[in-house]
Order: sequence, then structure tokens, then C-alpha cells
Amino acid sequence: MKIKEYIIAFSVIAASPFLYGQNNQTKELFSKELFKNHLSYLGSDSLEGRAPGTHGGNLAAKYLAKEFEKLKLTPTGKEQKYYQYIPFHGSKPLHNSKLSIKFDSELIGFRLKEDFLMYQTNNPVFIPTETQMVFAGYGITANEFDYNDYHDLDVEGKIVVFLDGEPHSIDPNYFNGETPTIYSAPEVKQRIALAHGARGSILIPNRETGGFNWEKAIQDFAFENLTLASTPSTSFDIMINPEIADLLFTDSGFTIEDIYTMKKENNLKVFPLNGVLTFQGSFKQRDFVSPNIVGIIEGDDSTYNDSYVLITAHYDHLGIGPAVNGDSIYNGVFDNAAGVSALLEIARVFSNPEFYNRRSIIFVILTAEEFGLLGSEFYINNPIRPLHKTVANINIDGIASFDNFKSFVAVGKEYSTLINFMRNAAAARNLKEAEIPEEFNSVNTFTKSDQFTFAKAGIPSLLITEGTDYMSITREEGIKKMIDFASNVYHSPADDLSLPLNLDAALQHVDLLFGVIDELVNSETEPEWNASSPFRFARILSRKAMK
Repeated sequence: MKIKEYIIAFSVIAASPFLYGQNNQTKELFSKELFKNHLSYLGSDSLEGRAPGTHGGNLAAKYLAKEFEKLKLTPTGKEQKYYQYIPFHGSKPLHNSKLSIKFDSELIGFRLKEDFLMYQTNNPVFIPTETQMVFAGYGITANEFDYNDYHDLDVEGKIVVFLDGEPHSIDPNYFNGETPTIYSAPEVKQRIALAHGARGSILIPNRETGGFNWEKAIQDFAFENLTLASTPSTSFDIMINPEIADLLFTDSGFTIEDIYTMKKENNLKVFPLNGVLTFQGSFKQRDFVSPNIVGIIEGDDSTYNDSYVLITAHYDHLGIGPAVNGDSIYNGVFDNAAGVSALLEIARVFSNPEFYNRRSIIFVILTAEEFGLLGSEFYINNPIRPLHKTVANINIDGIASFDNFKSFVAVGKEYSTLINFMRNAAAARNLKEAEIPEEFNSVNTFTKSDQFTFAKAGIPSLLITEGTDYMSITREEGIKKMIDFASNVYHSPADDLSLPLNLDAALQHVDLLFGVIDELVNSETEPEWNASSPFRFARILSRKAMK
């Protein structure tokens, strides 16, 4: 079916291809063979886990650029290439790094790994003079909820200590009720502390959730820390072992048990701490370049083709790390070789000249997501096309693999009208809407991948996953598989090509993603942020800046 000819012949909007998707036949456009070929290469041991700035990461980037070239996407980089080169600085803390806290005449030394872990490890991270500490509750300033832990608290030049999480609420209008907000994310707390003038921060993990494991945290922090080379410096941001967190409150008038009691009562106090901190860091460092891979399909409608739908997936993973059961390659097959394979299939279908695309589509395969969403951060500071003309972002991080599904979950749906486009695509495929399973609702999933970066830049964004209503397995079986993946596979060498993959489920997910992208590309309307969204003002500012 030549869709362009169909539209031109009838010259009506009703013939646009987003309605073509409603006959639920678009799934036949996708190739199991091509999807699996991409996955098999990107997830292979030969790519050594695709860490940025490594041999395997560079091989992955070349492969992806060649795939974009095969599809004849419009290149945007220098010399008409698909590479958006990004300079990085890599660093790892060494065991001779020294953290000390002095309480009156008592000096306590803390050991890397055993006692604390570092979020930031650039060479400028050091505190040579004794620096005061303050306890700031959850470390949150959220004007939309009339909440401010920093009210009447002087943190200028000091180290802020705060708890993991956010105020408990059952009211959906206050910190989203039972659903965590962006303010629960450590990186958000760290930025808030910095904005209030703090020198750094110490996060106390939530030991009460039952899901926190210090040994697992050590493994997660074992990899190189990356920053954009343009980052002038980094603040001192660490996580302390909750088993020794009580030391921070020495001679303060409160114990850690007092803090947890106040937390349960939703009555956290903020106060100065008695200790003063010094830190002398020692690091292994390197500088390198790793690219985002960018290609564009130009829109066919002269009225709309200077507006863009941004489709993203990250191709990096952790590389080579601590061995688990004799395997040290962190292949990242489902995080996120599968998502990249899905993006390539979606790009292949949209690049078919027989398809009519009202808007333009930007495909960006991002680097350094695993190291702080750095590829997406670089993109928003160096956009290929204007951000204020980028109407939406659909980020792909993971693909259904267990079984065909009867429902979907839209992560971030509460923030914008983008969910309406999602619902249209889902209805055409007889899929119902579901919520994030309560078993996985203890963290704000929206902040954990690149959609968060684009949202902060003002672009309505979603991450779309399958629900737990499966065709051939029960919800309980599906949840069990998810828990097993989260506990035993995620960010471990076990995320490799030996994992079972239901290709029918994977391509169903690909088709659903295609459907919502098709809705966005061919709609006359654009998604907008809801009035209560914390990202709305970024959109307003980006549009005003271009007037």
C-alpha cells in the first residue's frame, strides 16, 4: 500500500498513516530476523559491554552509524556523518582517598567502599579544610507542594546530610501520594543542595525498605564515573553505609533512631550537626570521546516539517566490571541493546518513502546513559534541531521479553497530555492502560533514564513498557520474572544473550512504540505539559527565548 499516494489522492487528513495503524496490521511491518540480528551483535561478548570510550563502545557506535546510513537517514554531524562527538572525563576513586569527620577532639576516619561510596569522582572533588555539616531532612525544595527543607537553614559552603526518599503521602495532590516524585531521586537532591550553596552532600540510604543492599551498592558503584569534559567541577556527593549513619549525628542531640521516628511521624526536623568534614581524594583518570548517533527523517508537510518528534535509546552499558560467577562482561542485552534494536526497526519502517510523515523525526542513539544520562545532557545543550520545536520525546529503555501483553504502562503520564497520544495508539491495538506494579513503585522510574533529561529541557516525554496482564502467563508469574530480573540480572553479567526472549512480545512492544510515534508525527496538535508539571516552566522559557 503506497500511503503517500493514498493521502495525496484523497487529500484528507483521515487518510493519514496514523489511522492506518488502527487496523492493527502495522506489526507485520517489523522483522524478527533484523531485530534479533541487531540484538545478537550489540549484546555479544565481542563488544565487551559497550562502555563509553572503550573498544566495544566504539564498535557499537560504528555499527549504529552504518545502520543509519543503510536507512538513508539525514546525517547531521560534521562532514555529513551520524556522529555527535562528546568529550568525556573518566575517573575512579582509589582506596587511599581519605574521608574524616571530627567531633570536638575525636577524629573518625571512613573507608571507601566499606563506609561510603562516591557519586562524583572528578579530581576537583576534595575538601581540604574542616567543613561544617547540617541535616536537611529529605533535602527537598518543592514549591508546588509548599515544601522546603531549606527554609531558615543556612547551608552555604557546608555539607548537607539528607535521607533517601521524600515525605510520605496518601494524597495524590501532595508528592503524588503513593507514587514517588522526581524529588526522591538522589541527583535531584544533590542539585537542590548545590543550588542552595552547599559544598556537597551525604545521602543516607533508606534501610527500612528492605530492598537496599550495601554489597549490591558497592557493585553498582564499582564502575568508572564519567562527567562531560565541559563540566567545570563537581560537588562532593557521597552515600554513607546506613549501618554507620548514626555517627553523623554524634553530639547533635539526636540519634539516627530519632530521625527514623520523626520520619515515620512525617515531622522531620532540620538542624546543624556537630561534626566537621575533610576529604582528600585520589583518583585514576582519563579523557576520551564517545558519540551520540543521530539521524533525521525529514517531514513531508511543509507546514509541520520544522517540528520534530525525538526518538531515543541508549546504546552504552557498563562494560567490564567485577566478576560474577566467573563472568566480568556486563553485556546489557535488555539494558539496552534490545531498546536500540527496537529503535533501528522503527527507523527502518518510518524511513520507507512510501510512508507519509507530517513532522520530522529525530533518531538519537545515546551514549553514557548508565553514567548519569550524560549523552542526553550533552544533546540538550547542543541540540541538532531547536528544542522548542521538538514536540515530544519517546525514550526506549528495555523491551518486552516474557510474553505478549494486554496492557501498557506509560511512565511519566501524569506530567503531560502526551498520554492521550499513547492511549490512541494503545486503543487501536486493544491494549488497556495499567499502572506501575506496586512491587516496583518505591522509586521514581521516570528519573532513571534519558526521558528525564528531555523533560527537564521542557520536552514532553514518556517511557513506555508492557503491563503485567499477559496472554499466556499469569500476572504473578510475570511479577516474579520482573523481580528476578531486577534482583539477579539487572546491571550484572547475567544480562546477556543466554536470557530467553519472546520475539513475538518484543515486536508487539515495537509496534506499540511505532503507533504512538505515528500519532505524534501526523497529528496537527502537540502534547503540552499539565499545569502542575514541574517541567512546564522549562517549556515556557525555551519558547520565550526564541521570540
